[in-house]
Amino acid sequence: MKKTLSLILSAVLLFALTACGTTSATYTIGILEYASHEAQSLAVQGFMDVLTEKLGDDVAFQKQHASGDANSATLIANNFVTQNVDLILCDNTQSVQIAASATATIPVLGAAVTDYAQALDVSLTSASTGINVSGTSDLAPLESQAAMITELFPEAKNVGLIYCSSEVNSLYQINFVQQYLLSKGISCMEFAFTDSNDLAAAVQSACEFSDVIYLPTDNTIAECTGIINDICYVAKVPVIAGEKGICSGCGVATLSIDYYELGKKTGLMAYEILVNGADISKMPIEYDENCIKMYNPTIAEELGLTIPEDYIPIE
Repeated sequence: MKKTLSLILSAVLLFALTACGTTSATYTIGILEYASHEAQSLAVQGFMDVLTEKLGDDVAFQKQHASGDANSATLIANNFVTQNVDLILCDNTQSVQIAASATATIPVLGAAVTDYAQALDVSLTSASTGINVSGTSDLAPLESQAAMITELFPEAKNVGLIYCSSEVNSLYQINFVQQYLLSKGISCMEFAFTDSNDLAAAVQSACEFSDVIYLPTDNTIAECTGIINDICYVAKVPVIAGEKGICSGCGVATLSIDYYELGKKTGLMAYEILVNGADISKMPIEYDENCIKMYNPTIAEELGLTIPEDYIPIE
């Protein structure tokens, strides 16, 4: 039965992609969306908007969603390669890894990938990957992000660090934040989970240990903020989040980038590759330097917290 469903899915995707490939546009871009995530959707929209503005009818997009399934993402990437699209855009770490495995020649751009060196197991040379992959990173300045914990909760002695063990970028953020907090004399403990099934247990354990919890930019966490908020609300443990979307769901505050603007920056990179012939292997990974301190008014009020005036409320 599973084999039959897989064959049906393959046929449907191949038909859809082939149908989309019938276009008079000069450039065809395959967009591989791995899972539903507000921040990444904004990045994809920014990417499409800036290229549509610059290229008009000369660009066509084939946007396919893998619904969080690695096999579906692999099938989509391979179909993009079969069609020989001009460029592949990926919305997160997993999709970049899958697309990079599918092709060594078609340019692959990532939008909102935290750490390309970790994700691709490459050494960055002059901030570029040296292969057919580049893009933008959603890594906010981690030291400034960690400093929010000591700024908002100066009496905190124990910080719980929750992350998904299958996401290498999450561990990178956790390690950095932990070292910063340890240097400030704050005790830290990691609470890793493998998927949404054991997330609740990790959050419960973290609440029992922590005065404050830190959540990195993590796709699984972003999809499960309701679970986290329900537990932390009862325990009255505040959360500092790695990005705005997570903070909206379960956090008190964040130092977040603008994912739409990050997508536009990625789109401009695509323009340089497609129109001006830029060599993607030599294109440095780009970052959004305009990070904003933001807070969740609802959760701050529930916890009785007074937030400094330089924090912007999340609407």
